[in-house]
Amino acid sequence: MLSKRIIPCLDVRSGKLTKGIKFRGNIDIGDPVTAACKYYEEGADEIVFYDITASSDGRAIMIEVVRKVAERIFIPFSVGGGIRSVEDMRQVILAGAEKISVNSEAVKNPPLITEGAKAFGSQCVVLGMDVKKTERSNQIPSGYEIVIHGGRIPTGIDALRWAKEAEQLGAGEICLNSIDADGTQEGYEIQLTKMISEAVGIPVIASGGAGKPEHLRDVLTKGSADAALIASMVHYETYTIRAIKSFLAASGVKIRTSW
Repeated sequence: MLSKRIIPCLDVRSGKLTKGIKFRGNIDIGDPVTAACKYYEEGADEIVFYDITASSDGRAIMIEVVRKVAERIFIPFSVGGGIRSVEDMRQVILAGAEKISVNSEAVKNPPLITEGAKAFGSQCVVLGMDVKKTERSNQIPSGYEIVIHGGRIPTGIDALRWAKEAEQLGAGEICLNSIDADGTQEGYEIQLTKMISEAVGIPVIASGGAGKPEHLRDVLTKGSADAALIASMVHYETYTIRAIKSFLAASGVKIRTSW
């Protein structure tokens, strides 16, 4: 069994580390470069960086901030936000990222996933999925809908169908974010995570809702996730990454340790 990964998430707006609840009410809470260095030193397995307003603003990602983070950390680094073409992907990789996360543009232009996978390998292409619970229907039989542009625009696309399609198109990993759980610190959306994880053969990162180590344990075991994204619980220094990993190891979850 592969070790489960613990991945701090840096949501960045106008160059500042920011955090909201259910994609709303964001406040700036610090410097993303400083935070990335701190989490790297504490034992994070990867770092995820999202320029959260690039797509909705119709602009390119803040590549200088990406470069500054990449210069300071030496673990896998995934970057998303405003990526619309293979050339955008190339620029992010040249800035130091190992993985590119595509979300809104992939929904609007699915061949982008295939083009990225052909250019850089499937292992470099992460599908970001922002998902909201809705009524089950013929169009959305799973009861979970894809929402794009930072949670602003519902698409009418079924989350389960899109995950399977993206895997076929060449995505090497899925970062699955529950909008309903995001920032609440009340736990991940276990049902959603388990459904997607069991339907695809690529790794699934659970995102949205982490508030205490027990939440990570549950999503990595009951939810069958391969990795867990965390934000508020470390941004506000409620827990350290080492404390989270120690709890998980004591709970029988296979994780990477550096001590």
